[in-house]
Amino acid sequence: MAEYNQDQAEGLRKMTAMKPVNVIAVTSGKGGVGKTNLSVNLGVSLAREGKNVMLFDADLGLANVDVLLNLHPKYNLSHVISGERSLEEIIIEAPGGLKVIPAASGSEKMSMLSPAENAGLIQAFSELQMPLDFLLVDTAAGINDSVLSFIRAAREVIVVVCDEPASLTDAYALIKVLSRDYQVDRYHVLANMVRSAVHGQDLFNKLSAVTGRFLSVTLDLVGSVPFDDYLRKSLQKQSPVVLTYPRSRSAMAFTKLAQKIARWPLPKGPEGHLEFFVERLIQYSGENRE
Repeated sequence: MAEYNQDQAEGLRKMTAMKPVNVIAVTSGKGGVGKTNLSVNLGVSLAREGKNVMLFDADLGLANVDVLLNLHPKYNLSHVISGERSLEEIIIEAPGGLKVIPAASGSEKMSMLSPAENAGLIQAFSELQMPLDFLLVDTAAGINDSVLSFIRAAREVIVVVCDEPASLTDAYALIKVLSRDYQVDRYHVLANMVRSAVHGQDLFNKLSAVTGRFLSVTLDLVGSVPFDDYLRKSLQKQSPVVLTYPRSRSAMAFTKLAQKIARWPLPKGPEGHLEFFVERLIQYSGENRE
């Protein structure tokens, strides 16, 4: 245990000198709302704005970032945790300048880490040398322990909704659990697959009315992405719509969203460093095992 603490402390000391990073969890109450496609296109759009962006596929059970980008990772996060590969060795360069951390293969791997594996994960992030402005964490849908841990560890949270009753009710349930049990009180809402900006505002108003009545949270509408046949075509091509059809309505919406997020101020102090994200993730995962 003494060796574990020493290794962990050394990793944390290394990371305190790193440039602050905006860690953003992209999540949803239910599946099928386009969350991962949004994460991919937002990541590429931020990279096109001149930002250094990494996308962490945190849907450990049903990972599909690699499928959307037509990538074929040989190694993933489980090989980093086991010590077989460094974090930089598993990172894949995706189209558009986006960097991807492929998900681990086991659905329960992250919540089952031993103290030595925890130290290895922190050490892996501490040794990351590449410059980074944004770390996007594409979580699984729902409110399982893994999802809650990733969201609580991130600095910003984007909740994706669409015009389905279950999408709004499940988004409310997710926010309720995070607010009531973990004091997460600030959320960005993204309305996806909408007919118009007015439609997106209407969806946000419905969610905001319920949370405003029953919860003490702050919501803002970060943007809307329209329903677009070109988005479907890009999915079939396994390519981001912002690269395949850059003048399409959805691609332009992603570009506008990225331009807005690119202006978010960088965090100050320890919470802006990658080790703060990883340390909190490990802490919260440990709490969920108790």
